[in-house]
Amino acid sequence: QAQVQESGGGSVQSGGSLRLTCEAPWHTYLRHCVGWFRRVGGKGTEGVATMARNGVKVYGDSAKDRFSISMDATKNVDLQMNNLKPDDSGMYYCAIDRSCDSPATMLTGEGVYDWGQGTQVTVSS
Repeated sequence: QAQVQESGGGSVQSGGSLRLTCEAPWHTYLRHCVGWFRRVGGKGTEGVATMARNGVKVYGDSAKDRFSISMDATKNVDLQMNNLKPDDSGMYYCAIDRSCDSPATMLTGEGVYDWGQGTQVTVSS
């Protein structure tokens, strides 16, 4: 199992921003995808954003126009979250799909992934 490590969570006020970082060897193989998921409001795991090695990105409805997934120069994968709302509060997880068909498929969360331990995001009103 690949080692996946998240960082960057914390507490912000409504309307604020946070940048989460995922350290993982996701870019090593052509079929890898990487993604961010979350558990908020007592709901199940929700796909936030996923990215394929070729740069194709897919966003969940909750992330569109507010969140952005990207890879930095060190190959870490960041999730920039802007205009955060209290409903965004919860645990955020990074995951790697080592046999990725597409980032859209990975966003469903129905595959077998390598998961990190998660990082807490708290947004106060």
